[in-house]
Amino acid sequence: MKMKAVAVNGSPRKDGNTHTLLSKILEPIAESGWETEIIQIGGKPMRGCLACRRCYEKQDKKCVITEDSFNDCMAKLIEADAIILGSPTYFTDVTSEMKALIDRAGSVSMANGRIFSGKIGAAAVAVRRGGATHTFDSINHLFLITGMIVPGSTYWNFCVGREKGEVSGDLEGMANMMNLGKTIAWLGNAIKPHLADYPKAATRK
Repeated sequence: MKMKAVAVNGSPRKDGNTHTLLSKILEPIAESGWETEIIQIGGKPMRGCLACRRCYEKQDKKCVITEDSFNDCMAKLIEADAIILGSPTYFTDVTSEMKALIDRAGSVSMANGRIFSGKIGAAAVAVRRGGATHTFDSINHLFLITGMIVPGSTYWNFCVGREKGEVSGDLEGMANMMNLGKTIAWLGNAIKPHLADYPKAATRK
């Protein structure tokens, strides 16, 4: 079965710098024969987690909030072998849409047998000047608590730029994104035959 990488764009600028980074990461992954997709959530309604814990009660791999696109996005994340979350830096953190996705996806994953466990997770951050590493950390917190595998690259996964397209001029950052994509493809192909043996932690009650 063909492997799949799903990238989620948390920027309200659909074709802005964050999209450029995600596209660069997906290039070598697609060249390796994987199916790839970018999902746009930035700029669209995405409610925060209600802490209702209904996902633990229902265990249907969905959130009880149905007025936004979360459940459609979550279904694609569940199918993916690699999840790449991208965000611009808003006051040294992710966008509100990305934060809502992180909180709700983390809860649904952990409530349903830790379904993200063993998947590959990577963050990509666009930044004008400061705060990129904090934004990077916020995304990685989701991956690490849900048992995902986080590959490294040649530097922290961020590129510098404000206006649309400026990140392309950050040659070191773009080279890092390309290397990250190659690493994800290599890692996914290496671990796929062994995922059945990946240790599963108990679901938190």
